[in-house]
Amino acid sequence: MTKVPYTELFKQFERVLLSLAFDPIKAKSIAEIFTSNSLDGVYSHGLNRFPVFVDYVKKGWVDKNAEPKLIKSFGVIEQWDGQLGPGMLNAKVCMQRAIELAKKNGMGCVALKRTNHWMRGGAYGWQAAEAGCIGINFTNTIAIMPPWGAKAPAVGNNPLIIAVPRKEGHIVLDMALSQYSYGKMQEAELRHQELGFYGGYDQNGNLSKDPVAIRITKRTLPVGMWKGSGLAIMLDLLVSILSDGQTTGEITSSKSETNISQVFICIDPNLNSNYEDIANKILDYTKGVQPIEGEAIYYPGEKTLQTRRQNQKEGIPVDEIMWKKLLAL
Repeated sequence: MTKVPYTELFKQFERVLLSLAFDPIKAKSIAEIFTSNSLDGVYSHGLNRFPVFVDYVKKGWVDKNAEPKLIKSFGVIEQWDGQLGPGMLNAKVCMQRAIELAKKNGMGCVALKRTNHWMRGGAYGWQAAEAGCIGINFTNTIAIMPPWGAKAPAVGNNPLIIAVPRKEGHIVLDMALSQYSYGKMQEAELRHQELGFYGGYDQNGNLSKDPVAIRITKRTLPVGMWKGSGLAIMLDLLVSILSDGQTTGEITSSKSETNISQVFICIDPNLNSNYEDIANKILDYTKGVQPIEGEAIYYPGEKTLQTRRQNQKEGIPVDEIMWKKLLAL
């Protein structure tokens, strides 16, 4: 690993995007999102994912000129069409619209169809929290996880994000519904490391900590076993129904993770004036118990904030192979 300043990583992302004929404003926004993902320690959807995004643009799966548009409105609920534009820009626009609806009505929900991978779903939870809103967002994906009791993938790992704003540090849960996301397994693979816990099954049907073996079989463990499998199915139902977009099965049949569906929900927490006191009370209670020796208790998003501050100070760690790939683009 080597360390690169934020400005240098951003500059390289922006250079490549401009070479692909992206509008300069869009290039800047996309570069900021990829750089911020790496800054926060989500390297799997920062630098490590960028070459895949470039490949999707070159294949025409991502329309760099497309803009999301409103299709239908039902009071505080809106349906939008991403028109296969850059997923992270579509997500940013739709979360901003959900924020506007929440500020006006107390709550807002934007359901988005025909979009692309949003990279780090947590980025839009942070966006909501920075605007002073509770944020809930989720997406379906291509089938990369078996339903509980099956050998073959038939559900997505459908990330779920829940964010609560807080002056002392926003609380942001960002979780795929597999025990380890494919991005986290890629990180472990690049570092030649095993996973800390069993993450799925190998080709012999044995539980494994080997990220390479699990990525080959696509037999990832759902979080909470049958409970995570059930939650993944329910999120696919919700996102597909609310957006009138494609399901995991339909996405999978196309052989590429594009034309996916997403939901962005915002709630104005000021309906309860002491919501931060409630949040602090819960965190104080949770962190007040004795940790296991050698461990620490963190609230969701706390380690992200620590990593952000460290990387701002010391530079962003980048895998040397992926850094060279970026420089060669």
